[in-house]
This record gives sequence, structure tokens and C-alpha cells, in this order.
Amino acid sequence: MSEDRMIKVEEVTSVEAPPKARVEDVETAPEKLERKRDYLEGFLAAKPAEVAQGAVGGDLYEAVIDALKEIFDPEIPVNIYDLGLIYNVEIDEGHVLVTMTLTTPHCPVAESMPAEVELRVGAVPGVGDAEVNLVWDPPWSPQNMSDEARLELGML
Repeated sequence: MSEDRMIKVEEVTSVEAPPKARVEDVETAPEKLERKRDYLEGFLAAKPAEVAQGAVGGDLYEAVIDALKEIFDPEIPVNIYDLGLIYNVEIDEGHVLVTMTLTTPHCPVAESMPAEVELRVGAVPGVGDAEVNLVWDPPWSPQNMSDEARLELGML
């Protein structure tokens, strides 16, 4: 065997024990509880961040969603929002763009439903104009429905 490939063995008779960990600044239980109280008081005193009118959670956005929840599919007794037909709602300075689909391209309300959505959303105070973008991709599926819609249809 060559010198490069030789295994060298070293015998050890003892190993020095590693130093023990020391905690010098231990927080007592009452101090820890007081720190948690301070944090909780600060958390509760904080004011929620302002939400823009058209942003998710804003008043105008919520009003548009409420308007969409008033539109029902004529064949299924569930509103189009909970049915999962609404894919996106964008609001920009009073202009609302609703991206939606229908359960099938052959839906009997394929021509009238987008117009009804435009009309209802356009009637929301604060909305200047509404536009509907009807898409087929991704296709609608029952997984898009809210739990409320599934319960209403006996699917839960």
C-alpha cells in the first residue's frame, strides 16, 4: 500500500468534558408574565391599518361583493359569488373589472348574466362604470364553491 492511502489510527485515553452551559440572566416567571402583558396591551391599543376603498376589505370592494351576492344562478339556488363564478374583482378609481366564468359555455344565461353583473355592480354607489371579463380558463368546477354553497346544495 502506498503512503497516501494508509489509514492512521490515534488512540485516545480520555476526553476533556465540554464546559457546562451557564444562564446568567434568567427571566423569572413574574417578569415573563409582565412582558407578555405589555405586549398584549400594545397589540390591543394598535389601530388597524387603513384600507383603501377599492382594496380587498375596503367599503367599496365589500359593497361590490354584496351586489354580486344578490345575483343568483337561475338553475342553482346559490348566488354567483358563493357558487365560485367570480374569479376576480379589481377596482381602480371607480372603474370595476369583474372577471368571471359560467358553469358551462352552454349555460342558458351566457348572454344575459354578464350584462346583469355589469348592471348590478354599476349601480353600487361609488362605482363609475363596471366591466365584465367572461373567461373559460380555468374552467369552473364544484371545488370553486364556498362551504355555504355546498351546504345549501347538500354537498357537505
